[in-house]
Amino acid sequence: MADNQKEYGAEYFFNRELSWIEFNARVLAEARDKSNPLFERLKFLSITASNFDEFFMIRVASLKDMVNAGYDKKDISGMKPQKQLDAILSRVHDFVNTQYSTYNRSLLPQLKSSGLTILGGFEDMTEEQKIFCDRYFMEEVYPVLTPMAVDSSRPFPLIRNKSLNIAALLKKKNGDEELEFATVQVPQGLPRFVELPESDGMRCVILLENIIEKYVDKLFLNYDIITYSPYRVMRNADLDIEEDEAADLLKEIERQIKKRQWGEAIRLEIQDKMDKRLLKILKKELKIEDSSIYEINGPLDLTFLMKLYGLDGFDSLKEKAHVPQPVPELAAGGNIFDAIRRGDILMHHPYQSFEPVVDFVRQAANDPKVLAIKQTLYRVSGNSPIIASLARAAENGKQVSVLVELKARFDEENNIIWARKLEQAGCHVIYGLVGLKTHCKITLVVRREEEGIRRYVHLGTGNYNDSTAKLYTDLGMFTCSQPIGEDATAVFNMLSGYSEPLGWNRLSLAPLWLRDRFLYLINREKEHALEGRDAYIIAKMNSLCDKKIISALYDASRAGVNIRLIVRGICCLVPGIEGVSENIEVRSIVGTYLEHSRIFCFGNNGQEEIYMGSCDWMPRNLDRRVEILFPVENRQLKESVRHILDVQLADNVKSRFLGKNGDYAKQPRTGSKKVISQKVFCAEADALVKNDEEAEGNTRVFIPLEK
Repeated sequence: MADNQKEYGAEYFFNRELSWIEFNARVLAEARDKSNPLFERLKFLSITASNFDEFFMIRVASLKDMVNAGYDKKDISGMKPQKQLDAILSRVHDFVNTQYSTYNRSLLPQLKSSGLTILGGFEDMTEEQKIFCDRYFMEEVYPVLTPMAVDSSRPFPLIRNKSLNIAALLKKKNGDEELEFATVQVPQGLPRFVELPESDGMRCVILLENIIEKYVDKLFLNYDIITYSPYRVMRNADLDIEEDEAADLLKEIERQIKKRQWGEAIRLEIQDKMDKRLLKILKKELKIEDSSIYEINGPLDLTFLMKLYGLDGFDSLKEKAHVPQPVPELAAGGNIFDAIRRGDILMHHPYQSFEPVVDFVRQAANDPKVLAIKQTLYRVSGNSPIIASLARAAENGKQVSVLVELKARFDEENNIIWARKLEQAGCHVIYGLVGLKTHCKITLVVRREEEGIRRYVHLGTGNYNDSTAKLYTDLGMFTCSQPIGEDATAVFNMLSGYSEPLGWNRLSLAPLWLRDRFLYLINREKEHALEGRDAYIIAKMNSLCDKKIISALYDASRAGVNIRLIVRGICCLVPGIEGVSENIEVRSIVGTYLEHSRIFCFGNNGQEEIYMGSCDWMPRNLDRRVEILFPVENRQLKESVRHILDVQLADNVKSRFLGKNGDYAKQPRTGSKKVISQKVFCAEADALVKNDEEAEGNTRVFIPLEK
């Protein structure tokens, strides 16, 4: 703690993991909200399933490792690892029950009434559908299946992480009564569900595991099937990389990735009617405790609902897709460098297109005046046009330096592939820094012009991923500001050669001094408040769990600073504590798009300052990652960013407010207008393109939505 910062006890902080579960409860609430289109509700339910997969593979696995290692240190909320595990598993069991209650009692009946049936078996099939399944199984499924028996000569097989399997008990025909165990993996290379011929105008689908179950006897011709049931295993997937000892980081990560498939089993999902004899075998072989077994009333792995969302013919049951609009300052086919020289340019994705960012690198690759391109890549798409442009730039003789973060979780394999392709094209590739993840989003283009060398910079809050840019809300800024250009050069020199400059102009970096910068800005507001001046903080981020930052916010609140926080996910700060956090409001917005932008606004006694960046207020971002915080100094751009904050603070439909008990709740809507911030931004992006006068200067017009 800083010398003048008060020490706050555990009762002033929420547990990080339980707060994360509450975020997913807000996502689940969207799946249960009948005002949302039906297929959007399917999507939200699928997202909760996907989120919990990663949560168990990383966070729960990490806590189990701590317990196994005898690590007994308390977290900021005063909970030891075992206590956290107990609380998590209890909460998740309740959560899973709510997931499947939502699926079975709400979504399935409404799907059926909308003309789509998910069949649970063959009982309700027409003869035509049964014939279709017979053919589909024999032609498409049977050749792919590999049944695996377990006996004295065949040990229990490796059950792959996240795979869906069917366990069976068998008895030899005309043999003794001894039962044998067998398992078969549901092929991941085949579609999870199969659409069948229509029945009386009703579209019908069936899950792949249900088809396999129907014909499971064909896999064991010399046996009688006593019982069978699907199951799914989740394993510890947290990589244990000894970076300091690794001679080749790329090869070390490749080696560790393979180990994910046989990490410790940390979660077993079974159907609630599984035979106790089957369960006993699985518990023994997987070495799993009862508290980590989830008996489920429905299909395992609800992530298939995201694929179901993609079915054609149900557009009326989906949110009308917003088409990302062009950025008014960037004319189609125009020279992007000319546009940036006219003034800094702000982009708000996905309301505005990500294409200018792709085009920035594309034009740089082909422009004979461009001498060098430097970029950081954390997560990129599977067929990235940015990667293609970087490779072409190198082939065109330009100096291309790319930092590819190999430690980007669950994107390691993808990033290794891209890193090798870039190297083959002649790019200089840096594989991240030892002990740090490079999470900042920055591109530098060095161009020789008549006036001399000019540097063009793109800074953003989100990844250089053209796919997720359609799903995540993020902000980006183009500039050719000389001070920022100099700082950008310094950033890349640090990343490639560990060369730290004597001073910086505009950018603040983690892990060097970004924490101190934030603490200074928060404490400056506190001093303004103590001296009776105007003082406020508005901050938007994904997560807030850093103890020093939270303590500084408490101190500022006690001094009278008005603090409004928009925190999508984890929030360990407790608002509304008398005498401590009465001046702090925390809201979370869950909508069609994933809120991902980070914005930090400080009142500064009427001289408002706004910053954006790649970092959340978390220890990992401030201490163990390379992050960049950059100021928004152009007056019109500042107004636009502040407008984004104002609209989100006005959202009275999708906002949920954090209470001091840790629960989130919507507040009764006041006034006749309902405001859904994401829909406002969609409407404004459309209006900017349609109205040249409004588009000038990239201003925004707040358009509240009618009731």
